[in-house]
Amino acid sequence: MSVLNPYLNFRGDARQALEFYHSVFGGELTVSTFQELGATDIPDAEKNLVMHGQLESPSGFTLMASDVPGHMDYTVGVNSFSVSLSGFAADAAELRGYWDKLGESATIDQPLETAPWGATFGMLTDKFGIHWLVNISARND
Repeated sequence: MSVLNPYLNFRGDARQALEFYHSVFGGELTVSTFQELGATDIPDAEKNLVMHGQLESPSGFTLMASDVPGHMDYTVGVNSFSVSLSGFAADAAELRGYWDKLGESATIDQPLETAPWGATFGMLTDKFGIHWLVNISARND
């Protein structure tokens, strides 16, 4: 089953934001840094920033967030959020189909390819200016 959820972007305070949302909504919070996930193109000063955080609420919704590294563009309200499509390997054909359709007349920000965490991942900005993330887990669970 594929999942659609918001993905919030921050400049250095994603951990604090996620901890705040955790205090509001409860649930299970997981946070991984750029260093923990094996990012190699990040300056030492940014290695402990959040590469991926995820809050799973008791109500059944998911909120994801990350810090945008200094070398990437970041403007609050313009690219401070994305829509994330994710699923397992069994969902790969469905998710690739969404990627292909969203990619028509889009700007491909990162091609759909194997990421440091082992999943197939890509980012694009569709023809309406909406930022999308697609993540296909290598696992089936």
